[in-house]
Amino acid sequence: MLLQHHLKKLRLPTFQGEYAKQAQICAAENKDHIQYLARLCEMELIDRKRRMIERRIKAAKFPSTKSFDSFDFKIMPGLNKPLTMDLARCDYVDRRENIIAPGASGTGKTHIALGLGLAACQRGLKLQRLQKQLTSQNLLIIDEPGFVPLSKSGAELLFEVISRRYERGSIIITSNLPFDEWTEVFGAERLTGARLDRLTHHVNILEMNGESYRLNQIRAKRLTP
Repeated sequence: MLLQHHLKKLRLPTFQGEYAKQAQICAAENKDHIQYLARLCEMELIDRKRRMIERRIKAAKFPSTKSFDSFDFKIMPGLNKPLTMDLARCDYVDRRENIIAPGASGTGKTHIALGLGLAACQRGLKLQRLQKQLTSQNLLIIDEPGFVPLSKSGAELLFEVISRRYERGSIIITSNLPFDEWTEVFGAERLTGARLDRLTHHVNILEMNGESYRLNQIRAKRLTP
């Protein structure tokens, strides 16, 4: 059928799959041809946005999908929830600001970082967790860079990535180390200081101090009848 061919060439899969069904529905509802076409266009746009979000999430290669709907802020009362939810709007990406989430192991830092990453995907932003590709994304997530000490070349590579992204793209970093201990992980004090200068020039701090988020989740489940 010629219409099917044209819609396929125009890459309108939802329009192609729905036009016959919606014609019957609109006829039954006494909708005119403009309303019929508007409905099909709206359905195409909604489905196109859904597919775009799915592609962004797949390209980000998250180890797991985490959202703020599944994060219990009551378990981590020290975390600034209003700031976190405001950051989920992703305006900080437009401003080229960074986010640093310091806190002990198990306090939910990775969950928060992944939640912010998911929010960015849902708004059509490109991001990568993992030299041209690292510097071209809207948002880069670096999870626990101090968990294992970096080699000299690794520290220099990380410094180069941060330097190239300075005021060009946003970075989220989680770390179980306070700033004054970053030198032990990244090596040279000069590199560490320069890295912190770039990261903290435009930064949002999400303090993740408190008891283990995972441990509190387990306790809560045990208390639930």
